[in-house]
Amino acid sequence: MGRHSDGRRRRLLVPALATALVLVAGAAAWATVKTVRARPTCEQPAKVLVTASADIAPALSLVARGLGLQCGSVEIQTREATQVAERLALSDGSPRPQVWVPDSTLALRRAHQLGADDVPETGASVASSPVVLAVAADVAKGIGWPDRAPTWAEVLAAPGVVPGMPDPARDAVGAVALLGLRDSVKAAPEPSAAYVATLRRFSANTLGAETDLMARLPGSSDGGGTAAVTAFPASENSLLRHNIEDAKSPLVAVYSTAVPTLDYPFAELGGITPQQRPIVDALRDAVLGDAGADAISKTGLRAAGGQALREHTDDPRVSPQGIRAANLPPAAAVDELLNQWAGINLSARVQVLIDVSGSMNAQVPGTGLDRMQVTMQAAAKAMHLFKPATQLRMLAFSTRLDGDKDYRELLPMAPVAQHLATGALDKLARVRATADGGTGLYDSVLDTYRAARREWEPGRLNLVIVMTDGRNEDPRGISRPEVLAELAKLQDPRRPIPLIGVGIGPDADQAELTQLTSATGGQTFVAPDPAKITDVFFGALSRIAGG
Repeated sequence: MGRHSDGRRRRLLVPALATALVLVAGAAAWATVKTVRARPTCEQPAKVLVTASADIAPALSLVARGLGLQCGSVEIQTREATQVAERLALSDGSPRPQVWVPDSTLALRRAHQLGADDVPETGASVASSPVVLAVAADVAKGIGWPDRAPTWAEVLAAPGVVPGMPDPARDAVGAVALLGLRDSVKAAPEPSAAYVATLRRFSANTLGAETDLMARLPGSSDGGGTAAVTAFPASENSLLRHNIEDAKSPLVAVYSTAVPTLDYPFAELGGITPQQRPIVDALRDAVLGDAGADAISKTGLRAAGGQALREHTDDPRVSPQGIRAANLPPAAAVDELLNQWAGINLSARVQVLIDVSGSMNAQVPGTGLDRMQVTMQAAAKAMHLFKPATQLRMLAFSTRLDGDKDYRELLPMAPVAQHLATGALDKLARVRATADGGTGLYDSVLDTYRAARREWEPGRLNLVIVMTDGRNEDPRGISRPEVLAELAKLQDPRRPIPLIGVGIGPDADQAELTQLTSATGGQTFVAPDPAKITDVFFGALSRIAGG
């Protein structure tokens, strides 16, 4: 790979990527492409909505402009892939696209897992971008670059390297990069132990996306004084764009053939009308043909097979040669990788049920507090135990707290960081037990567990935690045999959701809790002394995370 002047490199790259940089300025930006306007004889012009990841949207826009449609238009909408998967599954009333081009087939699988039945699990790949280890140029020079191409293992072994990771639970780059990290330690004396240690290193700087990590580079204008990172997984495409935008902190691409590329599948969704069908077919044929190949090369992407980078070969920090990368593993194998990551990092999706029945007003000897207060203190402290990206929902339960329901929401499902920033701790501190409420345990647990099953998310520890000081006291609700039978029906070994029971005080029914938790593969922990509830709760979470 020869060296070239920075000025020449920028002259070649900037015009080719100009469209891309405009259209991907924001993940929620809209880019509308009106093709040939409908002729006067066109009575029913049709519009096709295409939702795409930000890095492929510019190429799709270029292709759409050249379609020459006789009656209709194409609109390109950029959205983050995980957000689209969740919206398609929820059917929340927002405009539904006819075509979806995410950055990875993983997004299609995710939507299908969530219940979006009209989303195919695969689609024709329209482009590709290798997932590389983006390494600060000074670090790369220290391990032999540019005289030779370093490996992931060499980067991670280099002194002073500070690794980071886009959240694998929500970012395809982070998910497939786990394969590269595992491959990088295969020569270690104990590969499994080395892999765990590597994941823990990367977990120290886990952010939402690769762009967040780029803002944390040494010398980055957007660093804001936060701790710098010097090596992290990123797409080759995003690295190319970064090197144009931020010359102060250039990145070198380090490749691994063990890491699947981003494959940008063209997915046709349900509900395409007869008027829209010719437009969808024309767009698909064009983007998979010569017009698509030209547009893709102009926006810093490779052809679907990982062929050579055609028009962006003048950045010496990337390798323009063709890439023969590993295939994307089956869904079960990816889920296993993500579950390992979640277990190491305690990245979780947690539903917490907290007993607010009248017995929680009982005083805890030697503390000056009641059971409710010490329980809420433990729950508040536990929020700091979870990673900031952990999704957390809290509910209070007793009997008939919300109409006929035995529970009501205290905190909605949201990242822990968001809860902490919006006064969640103060809200929890104000929670009080109901004076005469009973313990509506069975109905509350079952409804919450059903919600957790619907919302199961790969790459996280999916948990339901119930904290109670008594036993079920709701004669109008479901019976114990019925709740156990229903919990058994909801089990899926590939997508586990352990129920964790935490008994508070001497009146907690450990046998009852154990029956409920055992039905889900969970565990029960009891604090006979409510003053020790914090230690018991933390111990429970640590054991689950380690498992």
